Amino acid sequence: MVAFASCALYALNALMFLSANNPVVATPVPQTAETAKSAWWLANIARNGAPAFGTDQGYKVFRNVMDYGAKGDGITDDAAAINRAISEAIPGQERCGLGCDSRTTQPAIIYFPSGTYLVSKSLKQHYYTQMIGEITSLPVLKATPDFNDMAIIDADPYEPDGANWFTNQNNFFRQVRNFVIDTTAQPPNIGAGIHWQVAQATSLQNIRFEMVKGGDNNAQKGIFMDNGSGGFMTDLTFNGGAYGAFLGSQQFTVRNATFNDCKTAIFMNWNWLWSFHGLTINGADIGIDMANGSPSLTGSGVNQTVGSVLVLDSTINAKIGVNSSFSEDSAPTTGGTLILNNVDMTNTPIAVQGASQEQVLAGSAKIDSWAQGQQYVDMSPGNRIQDTTPAPSKPAELLKDGKIFTRSKPQYETVPVDKFVSIKTVAKGDGKSDDTQAIQKALNDLADDQILYVDHGAYLISDTITIPSNKATRIVGELWPMLLVTGEKFADASKLVPAIKVGANAGDSGSLEMSDMIIGTQGPAPGATLMQWNLASEQGASGLWDVHWRVGGYAGSNLQLDKCLKSNTTAWTADSVRPDCQGAGLLFHGAKGAANYYLENTWFWVSDHELDSAPFSQIDIFNGRGVLIESEGASWWWGTASEHNVLYNYQLSAAKNVFMSAIQTETPYFQGNPDATVPFAVQSAINDPDFATSCKDDTPGCKKAWGLRVRDSSDVLLFGGGLYSFFENYGQTCVPGNDCQLNMVSLEGTQSNVHLFGLSTKASVNMVTVDGVGAALDKDNRSNFCATLARFSASTK
Repeated sequence: MVAFASCALYALNALMFLSANNPVVATPVPQTAETAKSAWWLANIARNGAPAFGTDQGYKVFRNVMDYGAKGDGITDDAAAINRAISEAIPGQERCGLGCDSRTTQPAIIYFPSGTYLVSKSLKQHYYTQMIGEITSLPVLKATPDFNDMAIIDADPYEPDGANWFTNQNNFFRQVRNFVIDTTAQPPNIGAGIHWQVAQATSLQNIRFEMVKGGDNNAQKGIFMDNGSGGFMTDLTFNGGAYGAFLGSQQFTVRNATFNDCKTAIFMNWNWLWSFHGLTINGADIGIDMANGSPSLTGSGVNQTVGSVLVLDSTINAKIGVNSSFSEDSAPTTGGTLILNNVDMTNTPIAVQGASQEQVLAGSAKIDSWAQGQQYVDMSPGNRIQDTTPAPSKPAELLKDGKIFTRSKPQYETVPVDKFVSIKTVAKGDGKSDDTQAIQKALNDLADDQILYVDHGAYLISDTITIPSNKATRIVGELWPMLLVTGEKFADASKLVPAIKVGANAGDSGSLEMSDMIIGTQGPAPGATLMQWNLASEQGASGLWDVHWRVGGYAGSNLQLDKCLKSNTTAWTADSVRPDCQGAGLLFHGAKGAANYYLENTWFWVSDHELDSAPFSQIDIFNGRGVLIESEGASWWWGTASEHNVLYNYQLSAAKNVFMSAIQTETPYFQGNPDATVPFAVQSAINDPDFATSCKDDTPGCKKAWGLRVRDSSDVLLFGGGLYSFFENYGQTCVPGNDCQLNMVSLEGTQSNVHLFGLSTKASVNMVTVDGVGAALDKDNRSNFCATLARFSASTK
């Protein structure tokens, strides 16, 4: 990701304000000797994990806060003890906190047994940290009456001079799950639960926020987010407060969130794109307030800070459902884009309120499909609307009980610890040994009632590993252990070989659940498809949660700045581009015959900068392709991102029944030096884009990676997309002119029931092309930073 000054302005504005589908909501209890005991596997499993690179073996990956002096008795101030648990390190190998840009070699799980933990200071979450509460009886983090820091949990603390610990757009790899966070003992005019200024590979899950209810001077917030680039959160409950969630970030997905008796459930301070699904709002004055802005310089309309908001499959019970500043003359043209789809406002008298506090959309009804913003249908000119729109057809395969299917990351709270099998009983995970055969044996031997536990480490894969067909496989990682693909098997860029096959053959039955893993390469693997999904599962049986692809830029990858430091002054050609800085050929392939695979908070990242070695410079990593979807069976993509791939970030080829919510892409920073024809040759067998053919006239910016390419596909629903181009050969003079590349989204061939809602692009002259012809232009759809469309629909041609 990359920082922009405009975001800083939004941050200053923000600072002025200072599992399963039914998540576990257990009643917290004070800590005693008996309640400290847990039957949950996470609290009791043997800990054999260790960082494979750059850290001594004595380093503790897992930390129980009670081992550091925390009492959890509701009486003792536990802040200092908890912060010791977070920050402890081997001398000379400090964890990544103040003064640290990023680091992958000192990760930590901070575990909280049940109890009530009083804190008088913020719990400062270091980089690469998971904070996990006991799931069977949620621990309470409760602020003392004299608590005066920004928030109980702070993911990016501010120093007195206003500087943050971390660059918000690069603040990766964090989790917080299974807590009650309580600010009710604080005065009502102050208090926040979590300061969540983060970026990709971050998540909040199964958290209840308890705040003061009512009162004219109530200013409490459950979540305070002033900046960042992300991201995903799910299974949250907010009780009371002035704002359940005060939000400002580039792009985000929020799923399954309940707001009870908040004055304003959601205050949207700024964004480029935000997607909500499964909201339940009860008793608010305002459900979603997205009217933030200031008078325009011309004196007419409003300069809006909110790019777009999408609300899907939700229920709002409030005096005003959505407060908006969109109007006939509001500025910018598409700022404040709003999509409502299947939103029940039966108990809300005003569904949408406009810039002059007038009723724009009446409530007391179910809103099937409504939008404000710019809409396009096929090749017709765009028109700016604030009205009911045709409801998209939703394939039954994507639905459950009339709503888009969802499933939260399983935490296996009912599975006894003796059903977990440690991978380290057979594999090394030391980043040096070849663990291919050991991993395959562990998978083959795993019984259906067992779970493969991948202890933290780095496991080298030199040949294809197959997740067995015709059985149920469950895999849980300890703090994102790495599966690193390497070796001669994956060296030929012209012949893609799957490194991890999910099912032996396309269309095989079986299932896979995988969570908290990282998949990457050690050195170049241009002939590797890192994961090929073949299985056709039953709905809800298969999924990836918090599984991230990470290619280059970190310790152990052998693709770091010592070899791959950016070289934007070299004129790269097919003959000269560095083979030792090539990543994989393809990150993920949803194969023909695959069905019912579910991805949530999954980041397909080709590193643009170094994470572990100062000065954390930008680097050149050449990775062929991002995500290829060829399956006709249902697939769900909740809060996914694919960045910096040479040919495309997402491609749907003869695909069907695809749902995507808030996808995010970035074009490689080095393009067009070289352009997208280098170094990977077109492979017609997987329908690669052929830029040499489509860009015959060498129009500047044409030969750059597609953010999203859809060819001959049907029943595709995109609810939110942020597709960005920030550079031309690492220069940014093209950003103000919004012409860093020519095209971003391509619809090609025969399309049926393809709908793009809430699409935002940055610095692409054409937002959408249809068979190579520009159908929606950036200049016609200016928003606060990006260009934004409310709706683009393509029918069969």
